[in-house]
Amino acid sequence: MRQVGYTFPGWPPVVQAVDWEVGEGEFHCLVGRSGCGKTTLLKLAAGLLRPDTGEIALQGAPLTAPGPQLGFVFQAPTLLEWHRVLDNVLLPVSLRQRPTPRDLERAHRLLDQLGLASHQRHYPRQLSGGQQSRVALARALMLEPALLLLDEPFAALDAITREELQDDLLHMARERRTTVLFVTHDIAEAVYLGDRVAVMDGGRIVEQVRVELPRPRNAAARTSEAFVRHCARVRAAMHMDAVAA
Repeated sequence: MRQVGYTFPGWPPVVQAVDWEVGEGEFHCLVGRSGCGKTTLLKLAAGLLRPDTGEIALQGAPLTAPGPQLGFVFQAPTLLEWHRVLDNVLLPVSLRQRPTPRDLERAHRLLDQLGLASHQRHYPRQLSGGQQSRVALARALMLEPALLLLDEPFAALDAITREELQDDLLHMARERRTTVLFVTHDIAEAVYLGDRVAVMDGGRIVEQVRVELPRPRNAAARTSEAFVRHCARVRAAMHMDAVAA
């Protein structure tokens, strides 16, 4: 992103002069308070919105619309209730063509990696919240996108399920060398997942914190001194200590 800006008609600017570059295979997180412009920036990165100013490029080419090179996971799983799990995962393919045996093999492999092999014939209503989120992740990875975007996908889940899904996401992204942009309001989640954490305030990225924690991440990382130190730095960038005082 180069000097990207966006304004909804009749409102003050939502995104202002954002410069943001993500290297191939990197995992970047975006944090900020509600209303700071995080989701709008993610939609710009997905091509769902067109910037009023500046430019966005993916792999050297201008990004003008959503495409198969992009995967998106929304805040809610947004599964089709009348489709079984396997059909939900295959949806990005089915919208373009009849799934091939190779597509079916890839969908089965994704479900197996996410612990859902025995649920492929179930409907979404028969799944827990965590299982629905795993299906949404598998669907987003079905076309093996170069860039995966996630908008607070685990926010409604309990703490244990959330941590399990964070580990699943890290594993899947690392295995596929997928580039990830992950929006969250949770500082600990951002630090655990990210190679870098960008802090957004008032439509601008005000600071980027490089997370220097070893990979692969594990449970011990969540209680390490380095983890706490990185969280404190992100918190300071968000001015949360001043607000609390």
